[in-house]
Amino acid sequence: MDRFVDRADAGRRLGMRLAADPTGKGANAVVAADPSGRGSADASPVAADPRGKGAGPGADAAAGARPGAPTPGAGARPRAPTPGAAAPDPVVLGLPRGGVPVAAEVAQVLGAPLDVLVVRKVGVPWQPEVAMGAVGEEGATVRNPEVVRVARVDEEAVRAGERRERAEVERRALLFRGGRPPVPLTGRTALIVDDGIATGATVRAACAIARARGAARVVVAVPVAAPDALAALRAGPEPDADAVVSLAAPDDFMAVGMHYLDFRQTSDEEVIRILAAETGG
Repeated sequence: MDRFVDRADAGRRLGMRLAADPTGKGANAVVAADPSGRGSADASPVAADPRGKGAGPGADAAAGARPGAPTPGAGARPRAPTPGAAAPDPVVLGLPRGGVPVAAEVAQVLGAPLDVLVVRKVGVPWQPEVAMGAVGEEGATVRNPEVVRVARVDEEAVRAGERRERAEVERRALLFRGGRPPVPLTGRTALIVDDGIATGATVRAACAIARARGAARVVVAVPVAAPDALAALRAGPEPDADAVVSLAAPDDFMAVGMHYLDFRQTSDEEVIRILAAETGG
């Protein structure tokens, strides 16, 4: 298994994948996940199939644009551009904390602005590492009904967890941005970056936030992900993401940290430093 040295290494590789578009449109082109779902971190770039006929997990990330539809709390969903067409200029959005060092490298490679989308996993009360949902800025809420059912968590406990994590979202948004307003997303491509995807709950909440802020297109990009989580992001007539990019999606995926040599926890201070350097604050 080819592992990333650390999050910065993963971010540089991911940024190069996003920039190395064979059409020459760089970050403005639609890029799909590795069609086999098994790509290594050094796999060659894969561009979106204009016909949406790619095979395997993640191939439907190349599917065509879909009509806009209402999103709760967000008004009408913007219409996404057709595959292969130039998308609006990107804003790289890291998911704190671990996604921010990855996103910083992607933003540097692409020459794009960097910001955060603050999202918090809502864990099962007696097994907090297992996500039964997520909450984020702009009132975004995502639930994993299967986890709630299997873990037998009642509605009161679910809502209590959501309230607790929502308070933490507000605290972290203020802490990380230092009072600065979010980078505007209206009419732009929201490029959501994390250090990996296991269940996808937090990423789905981030997609909802980006939609609420008026992003014309939402793209999720990660170094590694569980194949079923990637497929879920593009499932249904109104998928969470317009496209997904993952350098690796191994069939035997177990945990994000297994794909890094150095997966030490990212601190609040590091996130603040990275964002301050980006804004000159």
